[in-house]
Amino acid sequence: MAETAREEELLDRARAGDRAALSKLLERHEPRILRFGRKMCGDPEDAKDVLQETLIAMARSVGDFRGSSSMTTWAYTIARSFCIKKRRRSKFAPREERSLDEPRLMASLPADEAPDPEARVASAEIHRALERAIDALEPKYREVLVLRDVEGLPAAEVAEVLGLGVEAVKSRLHRARLSVRTAIGPLLAPPAAPRAPGKCPDVLELLSRSLEGQIGPETCAAMERHLEVCPHCRGACDSLRRTLALCRELPPAAVPPEVQIAVREAVQRFLRDGATRA
Repeated sequence: MAETAREEELLDRARAGDRAALSKLLERHEPRILRFGRKMCGDPEDAKDVLQETLIAMARSVGDFRGSSSMTTWAYTIARSFCIKKRRRSKFAPREERSLDEPRLMASLPADEAPDPEARVASAEIHRALERAIDALEPKYREVLVLRDVEGLPAAEVAEVLGLGVEAVKSRLHRARLSVRTAIGPLLAPPAAPRAPGKCPDVLELLSRSLEGQIGPETCAAMERHLEVCPHCRGACDSLRRTLALCRELPPAAVPPEVQIAVREAVQRFLRDGATRA
């Protein structure tokens, strides 16, 4: 609450022309914008450009920002527009984007089996595997997962950033979550337990939907009853929960000092040029 009040105070001062307040306001958003840029562009230099362009755009239009959305949502909306432009021109952009619907892509993901316990990787390697799994997502799925599960925006704000309906955001989110969980699940869970007799429900989809408030209490209770008797599905759900926890644990990007200096000099040049033209 204190952080929100502090940001609102800085915003009011920035709108009134206080350049020091504007600089502090922009600095607060640097790490998350840089992390988002890296995830969506795939190239550190492109991400640095996105950071600089985003902050300058925010400085240019801060006087027009009236708070109909949160400042974080506003910042990500601007950053995303620059990421899209960069991605179209980047050498890191794939020649052909492959949909999660394609059988070849799904077949290429690791099977839902854990390695021998003695061969488990260290925590740092698990985080690297998570980063690779997120980076491998098609952009429309990656941006939803990054904004919702890494950056922690509510689904409604993610929808606002992306210009989508909330239901479309949640649909993409479920698919992205399950894809990432499939990729890193073998590193998180013990060997697959046996299934309960009979047909298992799609518990991973149900768990993801329940986290977004999309299933009712009866369906939720039925799923819980199934998990009590099916070690296989219980283990799968545990690995999805762990995957989402790892997403939330990813730290904001540390902005290198040389990048901070370059970006702030660019913003200051913009502010000086704007004052001169005025």
